[in-house]
Amino acid sequence: MMFSRNNQSIRSRYTRASNLPMSEVPSNTQPGRQRLLRRRNRRENRYGVAAVEFAVIAPIFFLMVVGILEFGRALMVQQVIVSAARVGARQAITLNATTAGVTTTVTDYAGNAAVPGVSVVVNPSPNSAAAGDIITVTTTVNFDQVSWLPTPWFLGGNTLTSASSMRKEGLN
Repeated sequence: MMFSRNNQSIRSRYTRASNLPMSEVPSNTQPGRQRLLRRRNRRENRYGVAAVEFAVIAPIFFLMVVGILEFGRALMVQQVIVSAARVGARQAITLNATTAGVTTTVTDYAGNAAVPGVSVVVNPSPNSAAAGDIITVTTTVNFDQVSWLPTPWFLGGNTLTSASSMRKEGLN
């Protein structure tokens, strides 16, 4: 049985000998009631534990969430400026390309992807480059301008940069 030998003998003494129902047996002799009271006391002693655990874990959890948001945004912005540099380089190697046209193409591409404030450098100028010359388009953006957080915690002050190089089209 579930009860120890001593508790069982006390219980049987009251129930069998005097034929008292269990409700009239003194409570200190009911082992189930004692166990219930012990469990209840254990639960009462643990009421503040959840609040303490939350207070310890919550700052770490929120720091991780902010870090994930910030690094995720940085990776997205980096991918956008890589693609914008590639699109700008493809524009720059065409025969009738201009530096202003390349800059407009890159800023429009980045603006459509929600990355404002991209600066573009085209070297050498597509107007003066001869066929076969390598034209490099470099895109740069300050992470403070594109962060989703009001003040970036981890990457604030960093500059994201990308460059793409291609050969000028045409025949000499």
